[in-house]
Amino acid sequence: MFRDNVPTRTAAAVARLEAAGWANVGKTNLHEFAYGITSQNPHYGTVPNPTAPGRVAGGSSGGTAAALAAGHADSGLGTDSGGSIRIPAAWCGVVGFKPTHGLVPIEGCFPLAPSFDTAAPMARDVRTCVELMGALVPGFERTRLDSLAELRVAVGGGLELDRFERVELPSTDGVSLAFMREVAETHAQIFAEHGELYGDNVAGKVERCLTVSDADYRRGCRRRDELRERFEELFEHFDLLLTPTVPIAPPAADVDELEVREAAISHTFPCNAVGAPALALPAADAGPGGSLQLVAAPGRDALVLAAAEQLER
Repeated sequence: MFRDNVPTRTAAAVARLEAAGWANVGKTNLHEFAYGITSQNPHYGTVPNPTAPGRVAGGSSGGTAAALAAGHADSGLGTDSGGSIRIPAAWCGVVGFKPTHGLVPIEGCFPLAPSFDTAAPMARDVRTCVELMGALVPGFERTRLDSLAELRVAVGGGLELDRFERVELPSTDGVSLAFMREVAETHAQIFAEHGELYGDNVAGKVERCLTVSDADYRRGCRRRDELRERFEELFEHFDLLLTPTVPIAPPAADVDELEVREAAISHTFPCNAVGAPALALPAADAGPGGSLQLVAAPGRDALVLAAAEQLER
């Protein structure tokens, strides 16, 4: 429905990068309305995975991850509401960083679920993500870290690293109701007027979102508050949490997204729900998704990036 739309302004994040000297070399395909984890787009085709032919690139920001993996760009911007930067980064073998909610401006970006949405950098290495954050967030200060031994580190999500303490990841049961209600509010008018133009995958999800009642939404908000409390308790004892970014390998290009969606976002969605910074780092021993997720308390973005740089070295 936006095929012929010409924006009247540049998104704030793009403007900041251009002002810092970065050149926009192109726009990339993605999951329709950024609402999916496979980038199977019925209007523009499925994003290919340069590192795993015949498999999805991940989503929603699959085009950016694929462009990086193929060497078409040095860096890119993605959006992440439940894992949409980190999932394609994991499946394409690149780096994807989701900052603390609200740190990077999202003005000029079409919303999905605003209190979950983030815009942030993707690149082939952590250093470039750090450089991008310096342009996206004026005054962003780097942190130096010589070893993870300086930190209190926990592991979860089935990750096997004997040197660190294992923890159970808090349950997100019910939190999706809050997410779905925000999606419904974003799409209600457009879907009512142009529902037939949506692809089947996203149309079905929007229809389900529109059934979320006020009572459901309040329950989802309560569960989200409880999740925040669990994460606050976790980060009272630990500086950094390590998990597999995605617990499954990239599925076949013709997969039904709904069959793999919940598994794919199981480790990424909690970070959006609580607004915590999280980074996906290529790591062959981090499970079938081939990526390690580094998570810290909201506001500790520089720590996540410093730890990722140290691990990358």
